[in-house]
Amino acid sequence: MDTLNAFNSAIQRRSPSALTLHHVIQRRAFSFCEQQDIAGDNPNAGSAQEEDDPSLSSFISTLVPVLVVAVIFVSLFLLLRRKFKRNYEPRTFLGSLRPQERSPALPQGLLNWFGTFAKVPDSFVLNHQSLDGFLLLRYLKVASTTCLVGCCITWPVLFPINITGGGGQKQLNLLTFGNVVDKNRYYAHVFIAWIFLGFVFYMVARESIYYVNLRQAYLLSPLYSSRMSSRTVLFTSVPKEYLDEGLLRRMFGRGLKNLWIANDCEEIEELVEERDKVAMKLEAAETKLIKLANTTRIKSMKKGGQSSGPLGNADEANGESGSVAAKWVPTKKRPTHRLKPLIGKKVDTINWCRSELERLIPKIDALQAAHRAGNGKFIPSVFVEFYHQSEAQAAFQSLTHHHALHMSPRFIGVNPEEVIWKNLKITWASRVVRNIMTISFVILLIVFWSIPVGFVGILSNIKSLIKLAPFLSFLNSVPPIIFGLIQGLLPAILLAVLMALLPIILRMMAKMGGAPSLSAVELRTQNFYFGFQVVQVFLITTLTSAASASVTSILCKPMDAPNLLATNIPKASNFYISYFVLQGLTISSSALLGIAGLIIFKLLGIFLDSTPRKMYKRWSTLSALGWGTVFPVYTNLTVIAITYSIIAPLVLGFATIGLYLIYLAYRYNLLFVFNSHVDTKGLVYPRALQQTTTGAYLAIVCLIGLFGIKAAPGPIILMVVFLIFVVLFHISLNTALEPLLKYLPKSLEAEEQSLLAAEDGRMAPHSSGTEKSSHVASNGMTSSTDSPRKDLGPAPHKKPNFITKFLRPDLYTDYHTLRRLVPRGFADIVYDPVTERDAYYHPSISSQTPLLWIPRDSMGVSRQECHHSGRVIPISDEGAGFDEKGKLTWDSETARPPIWQEKVYY
Repeated sequence: MDTLNAFNSAIQRRSPSALTLHHVIQRRAFSFCEQQDIAGDNPNAGSAQEEDDPSLSSFISTLVPVLVVAVIFVSLFLLLRRKFKRNYEPRTFLGSLRPQERSPALPQGLLNWFGTFAKVPDSFVLNHQSLDGFLLLRYLKVASTTCLVGCCITWPVLFPINITGGGGQKQLNLLTFGNVVDKNRYYAHVFIAWIFLGFVFYMVARESIYYVNLRQAYLLSPLYSSRMSSRTVLFTSVPKEYLDEGLLRRMFGRGLKNLWIANDCEEIEELVEERDKVAMKLEAAETKLIKLANTTRIKSMKKGGQSSGPLGNADEANGESGSVAAKWVPTKKRPTHRLKPLIGKKVDTINWCRSELERLIPKIDALQAAHRAGNGKFIPSVFVEFYHQSEAQAAFQSLTHHHALHMSPRFIGVNPEEVIWKNLKITWASRVVRNIMTISFVILLIVFWSIPVGFVGILSNIKSLIKLAPFLSFLNSVPPIIFGLIQGLLPAILLAVLMALLPIILRMMAKMGGAPSLSAVELRTQNFYFGFQVVQVFLITTLTSAASASVTSILCKPMDAPNLLATNIPKASNFYISYFVLQGLTISSSALLGIAGLIIFKLLGIFLDSTPRKMYKRWSTLSALGWGTVFPVYTNLTVIAITYSIIAPLVLGFATIGLYLIYLAYRYNLLFVFNSHVDTKGLVYPRALQQTTTGAYLAIVCLIGLFGIKAAPGPIILMVVFLIFVVLFHISLNTALEPLLKYLPKSLEAEEQSLLAAEDGRMAPHSSGTEKSSHVASNGMTSSTDSPRKDLGPAPHKKPNFITKFLRPDLYTDYHTLRRLVPRGFADIVYDPVTERDAYYHPSISSQTPLLWIPRDSMGVSRQECHHSGRVIPISDEGAGFDEKGKLTWDSETARPPIWQEKVYY
């Protein structure tokens, strides 16, 4: 019996994805059966196994260390946030952000900031950060609320039913479906499933309606509708004969304002990349030269010498190139490099870069002018800008070409900074092939991901593997240190690398599939990654956990397989109770602490930031979330909770706490730390809602299967009827909402204009200009956007009670209500002629010669270098210099260095 328990423990300790070498396991299992007479000679075997139920002790052993780590992380966060404001509150002060984009500063006490943090509404993220960030918070809050309501529905009924079920289970397993023996009791599970899973579908429908109304309010508001991207449609797979400006203008009529036919820019792109590379090399060399001169000056002063005093005069700046630096830096110590690695000719870097730029810049300028004149090679994609948003929507919604897949797919609201230019070359036939190949690859990746993860799992438990597979016994002769590294450190490293590579691979597949923008890539990645999460993280883990718990018993008693599976599948919920504890405590605490980001920020700054530009970029660039890989993780957590809601209701309680802790962590980071680099216009949210229904379907199918195993025909029929009902409801919901997720209704366009006119007329006596819709508070924040605006007159509805508001989202979260959340006067959307002309040209066509930025010194070296390099390329030494110790510094207070560029709201 001890041998069998050892075998069971060995199987259960293994990674769920590591159930390989099936024939070896099977042979060993039958061997155990024969040796221990499990087939019936030992009647006490089953009872002994039932008494040994470690579910509660396993949960406590998971909770205690994780809770300790979480407390340590949060304590460190509370201490470090006061010292490292750049890492924990950058959105409150960074000069690279506009005043209206900043968050209110928090008190710097240890705990006194909680009140201020709690008072900032989630809508602040919508108005000052991004729609996607706001909807991530809403999803986490809705998911947590759904699980909480699930607790209220399931616990009062199912806990008594399960506890008194007579199945002989112990500890946490006493609370699961597996403890119920009487088939008549399953009707309680059926009707509770109807109520809770029906509630899940209602929440999906309610939130979908909320998103549709919020989307319409956001996209029709002046904040968005005045942007160029809202009036621009991207047509892909355009036939060659339609790559003609005259023909396109005739097709789209007088509403067309500008159009950009995409160009093949390989030649000019290579030249621009080379120019920028040489320019940065020149900037680094100039900075190095000035540093060397300044270091020599400081050493000279320490030895009793004298510095050169103030900045050199104009005569020195106009003198021979490098003459001022030569006073401090010998010629042989000037920055040099080889034209080819190791064997190339060594040249003076500054002089060489200047001569290269003299050659490249005029050539690039000529090619850019030629492309703007329409002399380049066209590729099958066109950006068409209209005068009004309604005209763009009409073109977007219409069937543009008479042949299938031509001038399709179409995209509206594409930000020029998000365009993946190389994918604009793709023809319709190539797009079809790419889609088939990339989707097939992702499916195979998801299915066979168990192989590399299983290999890692095997490495983590080599001793148990050797017992199951004696031919590997030679590993016992490996030195203990090496054996420990193989079994302990190596699996952790390999698993971390695998999980870090997965999002990269999925995004690469999305790009290879032909997605024309980064937002389209994120949406496709969201689908890919959710499929992986459900299959690998949930389904395979659940099935292998249940199988590993009963594999030896099934092999020895095949006729008992249905009962064993029905008992052990609910037991697999114990793993997910620990999983929610782990996720809720570690993700929330580690997200707040961000220790890896802090260390990398400091270390990379010390070792890599050798120029003012690098220092400024590291200081001013905020971290951003990849929506396509963030949403699926928490969608999958919600799916797991919903799936186990009926067969193991305790999971819902831990899911509620875990998801809410994660919500709090993301709330802090989105308000004070993170920025948004990719804007999907909130489309990740309805997709996450649709994916959440996977949990309801899995719960229904799982119950049908368990009822089938238990031979309970009545509950099976009732669940099949319910399944048919929810499928029909889901199809009807999607059919109704799909057009509203893609297009804007014409009925609201005219209404929005009349509402804006009425509001502007009502506000006119009190304010003027940009102040008529936004009043800037003394701390630089836009006070009118912190909550529903008061300048819109009375609310369209009387304030409802909670139940009425919850049951009538179509009335109390309608367009007229939600438009009050969207700010006006957030920014002046005005484009200069050059920006408007070059907006949708390939970046290499619109790219300007970069401005170099070097530190100013007291010897006049930087002045002379600016004078001579400035003849070739723009250069400045303002806003950067050296402190008394010779350390490179820059003016981080204003954060407006010469290379700063104001953000363009495309």
